[in-house]
Amino acid sequence: MSRVCVVAAGGTGGHMFPAEALSRELMARGWRIVLATDHRGEQYAHAFPAEERIALDAATGRGPIGLAKAGLTIVRGVVQARAALKRLDAAVVVGFGGYPSAPALLAALSQGRPTLLHEQNAVLGRTNRWLAPYVGAVASSFPNLQKVPQGVGARVILIGNPVRPDIRALHDRPFAAPAPGEPVNVLVTGGSQGARILSETAPRALAALPEAVRSRLKVQQQSRPETLEAARQIYLDAAIDAEVAPFFRDMAQRLSAAHLVIGRAGASTCSELAVAGVPSLLIPLKIAMDDHQRFNAASLAGAGGAEVVLEDDVTVERLTAALAAILGDRGRLKAMSRAARAAALPDATRSLADMVEATARPA
Repeated sequence: MSRVCVVAAGGTGGHMFPAEALSRELMARGWRIVLATDHRGEQYAHAFPAEERIALDAATGRGPIGLAKAGLTIVRGVVQARAALKRLDAAVVVGFGGYPSAPALLAALSQGRPTLLHEQNAVLGRTNRWLAPYVGAVASSFPNLQKVPQGVGARVILIGNPVRPDIRALHDRPFAAPAPGEPVNVLVTGGSQGARILSETAPRALAALPEAVRSRLKVQQQSRPETLEAARQIYLDAAIDAEVAPFFRDMAQRLSAAHLVIGRAGASTCSELAVAGVPSLLIPLKIAMDDHQRFNAASLAGAGGAEVVLEDDVTVERLTAALAAILGDRGRLKAMSRAARAAALPDATRSLADMVEATARPA
């Protein structure tokens, strides 16, 4: 009989994607997968490869009344999870952060079942920080993991952040820096939170580049619907060849062709840039919890694969200067690509699955 792995993840893409990647790898190894999440997680789980889903109550709150209600909700979730884990005879429970992962892990710990955590950011999230002292091991995506509770450091194992197979395939392709006179491909991503900087300031900065660089630009930009036309107009006025759309589905193909990415510093973004060996100019989201995007970016920038401009320092002039220094120097683009690739952990999915199997109760 195949062993059961319960994967517990909160309702954001950042938590759900690595959980899905691990699940597919474990299924290929003969495991049965059960997903534990809340109603928010369901919107990311339409293609999740689980034979069963456990809907757990999980909540957060502010103030004494909010915290009391959240506490009661988590207790209800733990009761639900204990019954499910017993029925499934789960061999291991893996938490990916977010509040719904707490009841599943607390239930597993109360039953003496093997547990581990995966943290996708360079800062332990609140739920993972709270549970880290009690679980069997912590898998880290970045070498500079912050806010690790005292005594937990020895159980942190650097394995990386799982990336999609089509992104993993880019790790083995050579980076082709643009030769003189050839097009320079710039990809601008991540226009959802704090979108104005990327949707408006990035086009203006690219439009202000010296003619020798600007005339060669081919830009692909993700932009929120309300800023699409403004970005298109800026590119049109600057005679820049640009495609502006709310969403790009073929991201691996676009990354493969890109000479530079301008974007935020989410965990998946930084991991994909490293694996693909694509130079980047990153603007960490200032309001991100615990400033985790700044730490995510630091590991790529420290290796030399990215240039970082903090949100408070962003002006058209500052971005233009940074872009001119990178895009006008073919040798620097090559060096940044090599550095990004050197910082990559391309086989994170396999490493995490190995870690789960080593932690789980034997068959």
